[in-house]
Amino acid sequence: MDVMGDKATLFETGRFVQSSGEEPTHDEAAEAAEEARHRLQAEAGDVESMSVLGAMLLRRGDLDGAEPRLRAATAAGDRAAANNLGVLLHQRGYPEEAAGWWRIAAVAGSAAAAHALGRHHRERGDEPAAEYWLRQSAEQGHALGAYALADLLEHRGDPDAGQWMRAAAERGHREAAYRLARALDRRAAAREEGTEPDGGVDTETGAAEAAEAEQWYRQAAARGHRRAALHLGAILEKRGELKEAGRWYLTSAKDGEARAACALGFLLRDAGDTESAAVWWLRAAQDGDGNAANALGALHAERGETQTAERWYRAAMDAGDDNGAYNLALLCAEQGRTAQAEQWYRRAAYAGHREAANALAVLLLQVGDTSGAEPWFSKAAEAGSVDAAFNLGILYAGRGEDRVALHCYERAAAAGHTEAALQVGIARLREGDEAAAERHLRCAAGGGSAEAAYRLAAVLDARRPAVSEHELGESSLNVKTECEEWYERAATQGHRRAQVRVGMLAAARGDVVEAARWYRTAAEAGSRNGAFNLGLLLAREGSEPEAAVWWERAADAGHGRAALRLALVYARRGELAVGQRWADRAVALGPAEVTERAGRLRDALREELSA
Repeated sequence: MDVMGDKATLFETGRFVQSSGEEPTHDEAAEAAEEARHRLQAEAGDVESMSVLGAMLLRRGDLDGAEPRLRAATAAGDRAAANNLGVLLHQRGYPEEAAGWWRIAAVAGSAAAAHALGRHHRERGDEPAAEYWLRQSAEQGHALGAYALADLLEHRGDPDAGQWMRAAAERGHREAAYRLARALDRRAAAREEGTEPDGGVDTETGAAEAAEAEQWYRQAAARGHRRAALHLGAILEKRGELKEAGRWYLTSAKDGEARAACALGFLLRDAGDTESAAVWWLRAAQDGDGNAANALGALHAERGETQTAERWYRAAMDAGDDNGAYNLALLCAEQGRTAQAEQWYRRAAYAGHREAANALAVLLLQVGDTSGAEPWFSKAAEAGSVDAAFNLGILYAGRGEDRVALHCYERAAAAGHTEAALQVGIARLREGDEAAAERHLRCAAGGGSAEAAYRLAAVLDARRPAVSEHELGESSLNVKTECEEWYERAATQGHRRAQVRVGMLAAARGDVVEAARWYRTAAEAGSRNGAFNLGLLLAREGSEPEAAVWWERAADAGHGRAALRLALVYARRGELAVGQRWADRAVALGPAEVTERAGRLRDALREELSA
């Protein structure tokens, strides 16, 4: 038969693939008038009106009214009618007859019919035929055909899939835009991490691909793709554009995306609106989002509503979120329910939760089960838990296996664990490797370890050239060295030995007020050296009675020189018996030099008392 051109609008049902855009809305009155006009012209024998009227009735679901119109138009050679007749027959449950009409329309050049025929063959497992007809549709510029072809090729691992996915996206197919964005996103991440098959880290190309991915996410999200809106929100949130991120999360959440509702909840919580956050978390949790259920559990736990918290943690577990078991274990541990805590830690640990494995090992260690703790520490460390690697080091160090312990500390330190870096630094100092020690101590000190800051300062201090007595107080000493800055950092964090050292350096500069402040801070925190040095400073300033108070505190804490100073003070006052008692204490406390001097003083006082 003669084949006519596509004069009628082709009807796409979305039966095979999701529509790439919203259907245009029509004014009902105008549509009714249009239908009446085509009905009159169809009855007069106009083929184009028959085809259009059949499509309108089909779109409305009036299959009985549409079929005779479409058959008449098809018989007259209208290929759009042939395609739509195929759609109608497919809906009626006659797929083979539908395929016959699609073939007629496709051979006549209908891209929509070629797409439908390709989908028909793919559903039946005939991939060569499916590819042939989908390619016919795609090459004619049909967005759905390009997407279906891309999906088929991607399933087979064909590199041409990307080309057709891009073509579909450029033609307005929102799912294609989303999938193209996801592919670019994954490739960008792989390039930045250096895991692409071509090897090497390519941050510039990765950044370009990430930027392009964002644009495709935007296009898909603007067309109502809720997962694209979710990913776009995540990109914007990571970049700090929280207001726009919140808008896209809201759009996605309103469309039913539970993950977006959960993410929106976290944004609202961080903004201080906990009540609104809870509303979105509840919505997401009810839709099966385990992360949201965990967030609700944590919220109720903070409020002291432990029963409600436990219920949401269990809901998270039911949703397949291992964090639910871990959080439930933490809740039980806080309440002293150790047996239950162990049970939930084990459940999460067996599911691969590395922090649960570490927490389980710590719990076992606390009850003395060292052999039970070790494999869980090892498992958690192998899974990437930095704390577990450090704890494993502590375990081996406790057994005297220092080399194995050091290896564990090095592993944790390489991942940024502050205390592990400190332990490696201390070990390197013992070995005499000062350069390596300094490197690790700097890492630990930079991470906030007061002990590391003090030890680093001590290393740097030991390198400083000795300053002669006549140089003390010169202007050059008013400039703080790096070691003094590290001492001060440790001192401000409450490190008593650092406080004493900062006081000593201030005293060397002639800053008596600053020295006294740091000595007093250390002494009040229990430092016997701080108390002794504060006493010296006060004595030099003429406040010997107050100095004696601090020396007595230092001596009571075991400071031999402070006891000797007290013996001399009481000897000068004529309180010989008290002086002798402090001299005895100084002899016992030492060190050797103090013992010798205190012994001579004690003997002299004894002779004076017996005279």
